[in-house]
Amino acid sequence: MDTAVSPDHDLEDEATFRRLAFLDFELSGQAADSAEFEQCRFTRTGLAHTVLDRAAFTDCLVENSDWANLKATKSGLLRVEVSLARLTGLQWIDGALRDVAFRECRMDLATFRFTSFKDVAFTDCNLARADFTNADLRGASFTGCDLSGAQFAQADCAGARFTRCELGGIGSVTSLKGAVVSAHDLAGLAHTLAAALDITIDAG
Repeated sequence: MDTAVSPDHDLEDEATFRRLAFLDFELSGQAADSAEFEQCRFTRTGLAHTVLDRAAFTDCLVENSDWANLKATKSGLLRVEVSLARLTGLQWIDGALRDVAFRECRMDLATFRFTSFKDVAFTDCNLARADFTNADLRGASFTGCDLSGAQFAQADCAGARFTRCELGGIGSVTSLKGAVVSAHDLAGLAHTLAAALDITIDAG
């Protein structure tokens, strides 16, 4: 694997990057259409405030990187692992994620509207106030995640799994129909479900 160097490996339209290590590399604030990354490794790589359209990441590893406020439309992640990354405010719109693992990532305020998830696992991630409006979450699992205040309007959650997650205050809770929720998480859902169904809880 070669090491990426600037400006040779800066973003540009229809660029293809194969077997490159982006080590302590800065791509923040750049923009590109139809960029492809194959078998690349991103370590302490900045893509903050970058704008991507129809980008594709395949067989990639992302670690300790800052991708906050990255905006990606109609883009895909395939067989990608992301760990210890800052993804606050990430916008991944109308995209596709398949065989993806997020571990110990900060993803508060991230948006995944109209995005499909297949075999995608979130583990120990901060997803507070994340937006999954109209997302297809049938192939997603969440373990040990903070989803407080997350929005699930019109999302398809049939078969999605939630284990040891914080689910208090989530929006459109009825969209969780068909999801699998651990007994541990039910207490956090109780008040939100009651409010959605106009149920009054009598504390006795």
